[in-house]
Amino acid sequence: MAAWRLRGAGTALAATSALAAAAAAWPSPASASDPSPAALDSARQLVSRAGSGSGPGVGPPPRAAQRAALAGSTAAEPLDVLVVGGGATGCGVALDAATRGLRVGLVEREDFSSGTSSRSTKLIHGGVRYLEKAVFNLDYGQLKLVFHALKERKQVIENAPHLCHALPCMTPCFNWFEVVYYWFGLKFYDIVAGKRLLHLSRYYSVEESVELFPTLARNDGDRSLRGTVVYYDGQMNDSRLNVGLACTSAVVGAAVLNYAEVVSLIKDESGERVIGARIRDTLSGKEFDAFAKVVVNASGAFCDSVRKMANSDIVPMIAPSSGVHIVLPDYYSPEGMGLIVPKTKDGRVVFMLPWLGRTVAGTTDSSTAITMLPEPHEDEIQFILDAICDYLNVQVRRSDVLSAWSGIRPLAMDPSAKNTESISRDHVVFEDYPGLITITGGKWTTYRSMAEDAVNAAIRSGKLKPANGCVTDHLHIVGGYGWDPASFTVLAQNYKRMKKTYGGKVIPGAMDSAVSKHLSHAYGTLAERVAAIAQNEGLGKRLAHGYPFLEAEVAYCARHEYCESAVDFVARRCRLAFLDTDAAGRALPRIIEILASEHKWDKARRKLELQKGIEFLETFKSSKNAQFRDGKHNGQ
Repeated sequence: MAAWRLRGAGTALAATSALAAAAAAWPSPASASDPSPAALDSARQLVSRAGSGSGPGVGPPPRAAQRAALAGSTAAEPLDVLVVGGGATGCGVALDAATRGLRVGLVEREDFSSGTSSRSTKLIHGGVRYLEKAVFNLDYGQLKLVFHALKERKQVIENAPHLCHALPCMTPCFNWFEVVYYWFGLKFYDIVAGKRLLHLSRYYSVEESVELFPTLARNDGDRSLRGTVVYYDGQMNDSRLNVGLACTSAVVGAAVLNYAEVVSLIKDESGERVIGARIRDTLSGKEFDAFAKVVVNASGAFCDSVRKMANSDIVPMIAPSSGVHIVLPDYYSPEGMGLIVPKTKDGRVVFMLPWLGRTVAGTTDSSTAITMLPEPHEDEIQFILDAICDYLNVQVRRSDVLSAWSGIRPLAMDPSAKNTESISRDHVVFEDYPGLITITGGKWTTYRSMAEDAVNAAIRSGKLKPANGCVTDHLHIVGGYGWDPASFTVLAQNYKRMKKTYGGKVIPGAMDSAVSKHLSHAYGTLAERVAAIAQNEGLGKRLAHGYPFLEAEVAYCARHEYCESAVDFVARRCRLAFLDTDAAGRALPRIIEILASEHKWDKARRKLELQKGIEFLETFKSSKNAQFRDGKHNGQ
């Protein structure tokens, strides 16, 4: 959401055989636009079985089988679709295509969700900013964006109920005109949502607002609080949702492979069509060819580099924008309420949201260079602190920043745009070289429909014959079927955390509510498998003091979620790097020890993992590794 401008209140979006076997499970060819009930039932059964965790071979195939499936494709027997990029959109494309009965492969240079998809605002939102633009500019295109996003917002929450939920967001008003303006605007947001409404927005008095958000300031300089308007959007655990999409894709037959870099694109003999890619397995260093009727470029901010492999003369179309976020202690915001600051010094929005037991605040929106590990600048961190401190009755301290990160938004560039705010957040799907479909732009909320559009384009390009139309709008991810908010009680009542002491003795510990809730929300119905490892293998210790993450999760993710490095776990499986950089650093040695046991690492690999982990965490500017300078929050 961005700031609403006060303009006039009256003016009114596993091996090749495994792939073949999975494809054979789908109904016989039908219209690509017809979402067959039989296809949806088949997908639901596969995902539900995997989510139950019962029986051998029901989960994602091992990484070696996935690599073999990709390498087993040939020019004579190619995959239908090869996806480049394992972010939200790429994994969404793989899931969509595989559930249409197509033979699908996906390769990701780093880890699933290692780029922008793990560095988001954590909101699943309809786009209040677009609604304001639609109303005041009479822009039907912006209004379509809002309708589209609100539809998808509801579907994302329903399809991953353990990882997503509705979140009330409070907007403070410091004069009665703001009260009327925001109340009418957010009521219109409710109306546009229609049957996809999460909850109704409403006005709260000053006393009610302070009761709901105790750290909210009653005064902003010479202005007094007149009340707040609260509306609802969605919130998610972004990288775990992304990893869930990758695992769900694998369960329904896609061959997904992380740490697999596209070295070059393969063209046919005439050089007029892309027919595959040369892949380097960066874990082994070995290369292989993967052939496909269509290659889908879903590499986010790096999509221009893949396009250049097909045609070095292409015009770049990515306008990278940096979004910085910081994490603060939980006392900055109450557990069940976010705060939206509607107007900052430069007219942008700033928010504070409760997230995984801490407070995430942001964000910035500025042009940036494309890099694998973007870093927040100190002035951006200071900007966020400055923006929120006037709205709080707590002393805002730079030393309270537990983590800070930067993400790159891959905005589709409009050559006439002067700044990133005027560049459309809508997605773009196009084929600027035969056989290579590029999808870029958009946002997390609309990943599913973006994927649907990309698969439709791939079907047209490759003259593919899907068994059915898109079914992902009503398909849960692995761990979602059968889950409900009370599922954590099963863990608390039936499992113990068996912990190894330094002397080698194993002692029992309670599977307390904090740990049980964390496991239930992070893994859904698969949480019992993690709890069983904690109980039966003596891996029930917490990895970091004050956080519910267990040693057992490291082993589980290595076995079942393609976790191949310490950074994979600390950043994208358990989120500790994003919540508390220093705690993540202290947990690294034990995480590496467990992964080394799972993956049979030698001493050199362990040393390399520690080095890479430290280097990664240094890009997260916590108060410990920040370079302080004289300023408002220095040392306070």
